[in-house]
Amino acid sequence: MSGESGQPQAGPSHAGLDWPNLQRDRAGVPGGVIRRAGAQGPRSWIQKVLEQITGSPRQWVTPSEVVPVTVLAVQRYLLEDEPRDTVPKPPLYCYDVTISDGVYQEKCYLDPSLNSLVYQNILKVGIEMKISRVSCLYNEKRVGQGILCIDNVHCGETLDAISLETPFRNRAHEEKPERPLRGGKSHYLALWNNEDPYGDIWLTDKQPEEYNFNNTRIISLSHLEMTWANRRNFPALLVRILHKSKLRYYGKPDKKMIEPYQTFLEVADSSGTVSVIMWNALCPEWYKSLRVGLVLLLQDYSVKKSYPFRMQPLPVDPQIKLISTMEICLNLRDPPTNIIIIPEKQVKPEWRLPKLNHRFITRSELDDMPENHICDVIGMLAFVGRVQRSKKKENREDFWSYRWIHIADGTSEQPFIVELFSTSQPEIFENIYPMTYFVCTQLKVVRNDTQVPKLLYLTTTNESRVFITEGHRGQPYTYDTKVKNFIQWIKTKTDSGEMKNTVIGGYYPYPPVPETFSKYSNSVKVESLLTAISEVRKEIEDLQYREQKRIAIQGIITVIKYIPHGCATESASASETLLNDNQPSTSQAAREESHRQERDGKWHQDDRPMSPQCFQSTSASLSPSKKRRILQGPYAKPVAVPQPEVLAQTKGNKPGTSSQESTSASALGKGRKTISDKWESQMWREKSFGLIDHLHYSHVYPESIPRKFILEHRKFLTQQYNSQPAKYVPPEGRPPKLDDFMSARSLGHFEVTILGLNHEIAIDVAFLPMYCPEDVRTSQIDTLLTCMNYSCVYPPEVTVSDRFPGPRALASDIIRAATELDRVHIIGILDICNLGNNKVEVYLQKIYSPEN
Repeated sequence: MSGESGQPQAGPSHAGLDWPNLQRDRAGVPGGVIRRAGAQGPRSWIQKVLEQITGSPRQWVTPSEVVPVTVLAVQRYLLEDEPRDTVPKPPLYCYDVTISDGVYQEKCYLDPSLNSLVYQNILKVGIEMKISRVSCLYNEKRVGQGILCIDNVHCGETLDAISLETPFRNRAHEEKPERPLRGGKSHYLALWNNEDPYGDIWLTDKQPEEYNFNNTRIISLSHLEMTWANRRNFPALLVRILHKSKLRYYGKPDKKMIEPYQTFLEVADSSGTVSVIMWNALCPEWYKSLRVGLVLLLQDYSVKKSYPFRMQPLPVDPQIKLISTMEICLNLRDPPTNIIIIPEKQVKPEWRLPKLNHRFITRSELDDMPENHICDVIGMLAFVGRVQRSKKKENREDFWSYRWIHIADGTSEQPFIVELFSTSQPEIFENIYPMTYFVCTQLKVVRNDTQVPKLLYLTTTNESRVFITEGHRGQPYTYDTKVKNFIQWIKTKTDSGEMKNTVIGGYYPYPPVPETFSKYSNSVKVESLLTAISEVRKEIEDLQYREQKRIAIQGIITVIKYIPHGCATESASASETLLNDNQPSTSQAAREESHRQERDGKWHQDDRPMSPQCFQSTSASLSPSKKRRILQGPYAKPVAVPQPEVLAQTKGNKPGTSSQESTSASALGKGRKTISDKWESQMWREKSFGLIDHLHYSHVYPESIPRKFILEHRKFLTQQYNSQPAKYVPPEGRPPKLDDFMSARSLGHFEVTILGLNHEIAIDVAFLPMYCPEDVRTSQIDTLLTCMNYSCVYPPEVTVSDRFPGPRALASDIIRAATELDRVHIIGILDICNLGNNKVEVYLQKIYSPEN
């Protein structure tokens, strides 16, 4: 057996590999970096690759044996410019990948040419991976050290279970705090955004401590404002934290900052409120320990003129002076700031420090709140959407993480709709689920009453903080009257439908698209309003994991095909064959089957009631005469499909289904083997065989279907709709499958084919009909599929009635309505969603006439 020579060098970019010693029988030097399996144990593939690369005259090798390894971690960091780089480059994030061969773990550097595998969530934790080429990157400041680089890989399937018991071959890789393999950075970033604190450099153990004020001179903020320009030394400040911002990471490749972070605290004493900026290494040390409401003693700070373009949040007390001419700076040095948390029991009334005043509103009050109003809300989470990402700037690698949630508070039938961005509280953001009592502060009202449908929702601000059930104890807002009223309401609802009829995950089309194209044009901020259909493929390929983008294209709707709910998963599974160009697409197969059905003159039955408005074929964009023809008949108004009640899980059934529902679903499934409801234009029959490109993105994957929430499975469901973690987390027991959970919607979906205006390219997109709220039923909006503008995830309670048409009448309605679309030019608003791992969906949100 071979040992290793050399001692590991801890620290940034020094935790590389130490080359094997050719003396075979050594067990390793004391404190060395290698642990050997016994003589009878399996041979490490990682060790064999190291021996192969040390004996190679080149700096790279193709392993003599390619065996699967498992991926245990994918960690991101900013790589600073090399000394030879003279022109600053945009931020370049690198990835260290920890692998295991069953004997050892090894942290490797991923060649930047493979970064796209991470961007698309193809290379992720928990998968099996084959490495077909490796190289060595030497550390020229250390003797005998280098980094193992992954140059070529094939990513396989996700494994059911992975052992974490294998040791690191190099002990430097398991030292704390963790260090990136390259560059001078001391820490890793969160995998999918820069706002969340990640890793073991973020401390949480700062506690209040009794302080003797006898020899401490304290200055008020108002006095400091008047005298700071003429001072060199500043007395201590005694202040209360009123607001705390999320983190800002400002690292750049050409900046030699070790921990380039910044956060804002709004603090106040009896004389005024001012902004405090915490810089760099103080953020990892203090950020997670500081919370709103704490009293701080600040010493050895600096003061500077305030940045003129930053908007301070409104003070909690309008009587307190807002000081905007100066800023307090806290830094680890120049000078080294001293921060002390004062226990609340030591706070004296004569200090007259301001109390926290919250601005809680109820859902019934929200309707009267003006645009940009700042408020706090409390309620029960009724819907929690999946985590999504949006680019901060085009052509950059930085993203925001956000999700949509619904909060019910009992004062209205409508919930709060909240756009929840990451607030640098990943321990909460990644662990929220329905039925949780939820508080969010410093939310901003977004509304547009001139738009149809009316736009009204809340969005987080830079100072928003969130609290969940476990974190409410001891918070000052617990004494607020509206908080007490919510608690009383929730006590009466413990066993009610509001608690049970909750939803998690799925595609969530919000905000709604305005009713006219001119209003849509005014609501978006893009360089080019319309995207050529020939550019759609590139738009799709440029999207990264969980990124969602809305575009507008022109074309002609040529095919509308209904996919019943029971077939949606089958369609999604079959769609993965599209990754292989030699496989026929599911939409092609469906077209052929539909042609056969039409020739045979047969329509297959599907007894499940469906929403008739989902087959009305145009919007206000068409002429009034056409609209009258399309909307006439008994099914012109939107109706809601009955929602099955969430029932207790029974043996052999999906979570949340009863045996009766299971039997019914089984019977329905037998009748859904063929797709029955379809309209196809004459133009499509003429043009479909001469296309130069046909994009197939109409498939609805299981993770895009909202699921009924089952509290017993909260951990599994929460993980499914969070972002992919940076480190592998073993499942608890045998986890269920997502398809085992009952869908919160039963309308199925539509595949819509849009042909480009030049008749050369077509795209298949999906449309998910949404349940329509009660007030929509009487509205005069008549879009292609009326409910496409509304985002109510759960329907109102209704009973089955004779309003629902039979399948034959339904098919007839489709054909009769869709004939109005033949050769009509439309503008389609599309949502593109990248789910990762080569799964992309495109949804039709609305159609316009080019004239309106």
